[in-house]
Parts: sequence; structure tokens; C-alpha cells
Amino acid sequence: MQEYYFELVVNVSSHHSLFSDFLADTLPVGFEETDTGFIIRSDDELDTIVWGLEQFREALQKATGDSIELECKQAKLKSSDWVKVYQESVQPLCIDKFYIHPTWDEPSKDLINIAIDPALAFGTGHHPTTASALRAIAKYVKKGDRVLDVGCGSGILGVAAIKLGAVVDACDTDIACVENSTQNAELNSVKFNNLWEGSCSIAKDSYDIVVANIVADVLIFIANDLKTVLKQGGVLILSGILDKYESKVLKFYQDFEIKEKIAEDGWVTLILKQGKK
Repeated sequence: MQEYYFELVVNVSSHHSLFSDFLADTLPVGFEETDTGFIIRSDDELDTIVWGLEQFREALQKATGDSIELECKQAKLKSSDWVKVYQESVQPLCIDKFYIHPTWDEPSKDLINIAIDPALAFGTGHHPTTASALRAIAKYVKKGDRVLDVGCGSGILGVAAIKLGAVVDACDTDIACVENSTQNAELNSVKFNNLWEGSCSIAKDSYDIVVANIVADVLIFIANDLKTVLKQGGVLILSGILDKYESKVLKFYQDFEIKEKIAEDGWVTLILKQGKK
């Protein structure tokens, strides 16, 4: 362990979840969420992250018209047992049939266990979009289903589907996410059928269920690709949608029946079935 490490305490006045998503997409390490923001720790200085947060704040203010206060305080601290403190802050979760727990925590005796190392990847089930997608997977994925996880991130959704007996392919345009998904699958003693860097447009198979936990604009942009890889009568699970963008997304899926909506903390997960009634 190095003698010193850097700690960045970030406080934001609003749009906490959007800043969380930005950090999840940007940071090569995990971070701790607080009531007012985030704590990021690293062996290296975090000046670049501060700059990125400031740029994101400016872009978000222009997009929303809101005034957003951002405070970043970085300190160089002597190394101590902060890793243990961080581990103690990451609590296991029960989400429907699943028990999501960090690798250092004991598994459940009654639920389907999914071990996730937060230091390796993002998507631990704590964010409402991931939690809602897991609930949808628990309800709609059946043994033997062919499933595609688009924008797999940490791989948690795909791992959940595999543990339900599905044959799962996954893809992400970020190679780091592909690597993280591979590592988290190994942690859970499961394996993706196919896992690739790139979009779903290069998938060679068709699927009973396609899951995409991304953001509204991307779900709109790849709507045709998602429909193309879905089997006739298949189910789409679309997550990562701010509730104010729900109608915007649905305009591009008008040929689908809305089977269910799962709303949580300002986010919506849509379960859509091919073909209107």
C-alpha cells in the first residue's frame, strides 16, 4: 500500500443520480455515495475528475436550465484502513429472488446469490435502474430463454439471467465493461454464451428477451437494432429512463404492447412485448 492516497469529496445540490451515472461511466475505480454527493479515493491525484465534473455540471445546467451547485474538495491523506471502511459501507441487497452482495460478504442460504466486486465494476444493484431491471428479469426470464444484455456494464443483469437458467449473450461498446462482465461472471461461477465489444447490431442470433439498461436517448437511437434481434413475440426490458422521458422513448416503440412499468425514484423501467393487442 502506498504511503498516501487522494480523497475527493463531492457535494452537489441536485441531479444526484445523473452525477452518479457520469462517475460510473468515467471512473476506473469505485466510489462511495453520500446523502449530498460522493467520495472518490485513488492512489493518483483526481484533478482530471474535478475538471470533468465541472464540465458535466455546465452541460447539465444548459440542458435543464437549472442552477446546480458543485463543491469538490480534494485532500492528500496518509494511507490507513480506508479500504475496510469502504467495504463496510457497501451493503448487500435483496431484490426479488436475488441477493446481491459484495465478494467479502456471506451469501444467502435462501435466495439466488450474485457476488459483485464494486472495485471491479459499476452496476451493483444499488441504483434504481439496475434494481428495477433485476425485478423485471426475475419475473420474465425463464429457464432456457435466450437473452441478450445490451450495454452490459458490470454484467450483473446477464449473470442474474444465467442463474435463472437462461442462455445469455451480452455486449457493450466499452471494452472495460466487457472485461468487468467477464470477471463478475467468473466470480459467480457462470459464463456468458457470447460476450463482445460493440453494439447489438452485430448479434448473430435472435432472442426471447432483450435487456437494455442505458439512457433514454440511446434507447431511442438503437430502437431498430433492439427490435431486429428480438424474436417474434419476444420481450424488451428497457431501463435507465428518467420518468420525464418515458413518453419520448415510447414513441419509438409504438408497435409494442406495454406489459408493465416499474417506477422508482424518478426512473422508469418498461417491459414491452412485441405486437400490439
